[in-house]
Amino acid sequence: MSEKRRYFGTDGVRGHVGQYPITPDFVLKLGWAAGRVLAKQGTKKVIIGKDTRISGYMLESALEAGLAAAGLNATLTGPMPTPAVAYLTQTFRAEAGIVISASHNPYYDNGIKFFSSEGTKLPDDIELAIEAELDKEIDCVDSALLGKAARLNDAAGRYIEFCKSTFPSDLSLSRLKVVVDCAHGATYHIAPSVFTELGAEVVAMGIEPNGTNINHQVGATDVKALQKRVVEEQADLGLAFDGDGDRLIMVDHQGNKVDGDQIAYIIAKDAMRRGELKGGVVGTLMTNLGMENGLTELGIPFVRAAVGDRYVMEQLLEKGWQIGAENSGHIILLDKVTTGDAIVAALQVLASVVDSETSLEQLTQGMTLYPQVLENVRFSGDSNPMESIEVKSSVEEVEAELGSKGRVLLRKSGTEPLIRVMVEGEDTALVQASALKIAEVVKASF
Repeated sequence: MSEKRRYFGTDGVRGHVGQYPITPDFVLKLGWAAGRVLAKQGTKKVIIGKDTRISGYMLESALEAGLAAAGLNATLTGPMPTPAVAYLTQTFRAEAGIVISASHNPYYDNGIKFFSSEGTKLPDDIELAIEAELDKEIDCVDSALLGKAARLNDAAGRYIEFCKSTFPSDLSLSRLKVVVDCAHGATYHIAPSVFTELGAEVVAMGIEPNGTNINHQVGATDVKALQKRVVEEQADLGLAFDGDGDRLIMVDHQGNKVDGDQIAYIIAKDAMRRGELKGGVVGTLMTNLGMENGLTELGIPFVRAAVGDRYVMEQLLEKGWQIGAENSGHIILLDKVTTGDAIVAALQVLASVVDSETSLEQLTQGMTLYPQVLENVRFSGDSNPMESIEVKSSVEEVEAELGSKGRVLLRKSGTEPLIRVMVEGEDTALVQASALKIAEVVKASF
């Protein structure tokens, strides 16, 4: 990023509800500032969606008021997956889309993220222009020019039909029994319908949001309940979405977890089988070495971007490729969508299962995941433990021990005050011991 942002992180503005900047007064001003910048572009319409967090009501009202003061009209979709808001922003030719969500975080966090009129993350210059407006005193356009708010009652139906349109029209899911875990989040009233309408026998879970149970022991960040349910139901596979529907983790019929790297591998391999693969695959610094090796064996090019879907997207656009992924389950398929979309990604894997008459477990063959251990170390203040001589030295020692059969990655989280220590290699015990060793040195450095 060319200029330092004060509020926008890698995925919008995010934080603990009630603590700056996720407060009603700041979000009111953010709506006004965004409205001031976006009003210059034309249609004066903004789509606002949210996930199922209790704080969504408060933040939605504040955003709507801020936008209205700047003269923009808000169209409210209610609970809606992040990729659905991106899609609706495009189809309604809105100035922008705004999603109130903290994605995979617990209910007490929330965030505001923006989409451009094309359904992509806001360009850097627009984000910086919004930050510049935040320094000004809030004012109000003339009463006759104030914005209005309206509800979009058929938002869910529109998005369900769009998702179904990405599944091959000559295929059906009628032979599959699928467990769908919606994480008590924004897909709860959408995902089960998509798979049912395409013919699958659906067992739905995580579909009873109460404002505080989003992502709690369910969904893409915790698949244990889904693994158990898939085996109990003798289902063909399971799908786990995160709170805002942009992450997908799958489970095969034996209860084995299938992560974002494996999902991207399956989609790329299937596109190659059909002769429709354009270019290669973009992963991140966290992408498992096993995926890189598996793609190389197929002759599919692979590059790594920085962690964060905006960086994956940058590489895709730069190279003219279509498939990008993070192992956490963000899958971007640019021939179908403009952002990570868990339901659409799931449909592409299911199309491969049906078309090749192969189980999900068999489709993952061909790539062997290396043991990968991630230790999160919480830190406070402005210290940067990664600059410590002791930390650098411990990393060098581990890298020497792993040699070419493994790697070490230290990075700051873009959404929480965490240092993420990742170690990967062939020997599980060595990988675990090495990750703990580095994490302890990181803890001792501040």
